[in-house]
Amino acid sequence: MMIPLASCLRRAWSGQPKPSSPLRNTALSEDVATRPSTLATVATSFPSPASADDEELIDCYFGCGCFWHVQHEFVEAERKILGRSDDQITSRAGYAGGKAGALDGKVCYHNAGNVADYGKLGHAEVVSMRIPSSKFYDFADGFRPDQFGDRGTEYRNLVGIPGGKSRDKLDFAVGKGDDRDVPKVSFIMDTSEYPSFVGEQYHQFHDGFAFGENYPNSYNSLASAFAKKGEDFGKCPNGSLGIGLGGL
Repeated sequence: MMIPLASCLRRAWSGQPKPSSPLRNTALSEDVATRPSTLATVATSFPSPASADDEELIDCYFGCGCFWHVQHEFVEAERKILGRSDDQITSRAGYAGGKAGALDGKVCYHNAGNVADYGKLGHAEVVSMRIPSSKFYDFADGFRPDQFGDRGTEYRNLVGIPGGKSRDKLDFAVGKGDDRDVPKVSFIMDTSEYPSFVGEQYHQFHDGFAFGENYPNSYNSLASAFAKKGEDFGKCPNGSLGIGLGGL
């Protein structure tokens, strides 16, 4: 059964009453886990998207399965909810939720050299973003697209927000780091204690696995576009074998 993400996540943020979401049936599901992700930690310098009345922008993240399709859902949310253009998109695939943090300044995808493997460091896959605090409910409203797919600690449900457990008003499970994958449970993380680490360039704006997730080149090319503008995607191996092609 598909679990509405909003029924769990709307409790996490003590902001404005939740408005209706244009992505209600297409965004992420309630199984979004709470892992901490701070954009400052990855030294990523995002553009400053225009927001209503220049309200407070918060750095947060969601973990709910493979970050490839999850990133696409949040990119679409940024476009539809916030009206952001391509160069204003802040959603980035990355890793968060592990007690170990980074190893030698790195958190990497699985690789042949076993360099700072995110799974072994206790992290899960997440998508971090910078959004207006009043729009948090909109971004937490929808369904997880991989209900019968991704399983395991690396795909556990995480939500990282400023303040973490101090924002936990009801029945969220407060993440303690290295948490296991629990069905219908979302772990809420404090982004100051459990920051997110940006993923490798080849993981950014990637096609998903499922049918219909072969996204247009205009989407896939955003990774190289941001890299050309100077965005730092870290110093991890470029693919599991260091080839940098097709994830290898």
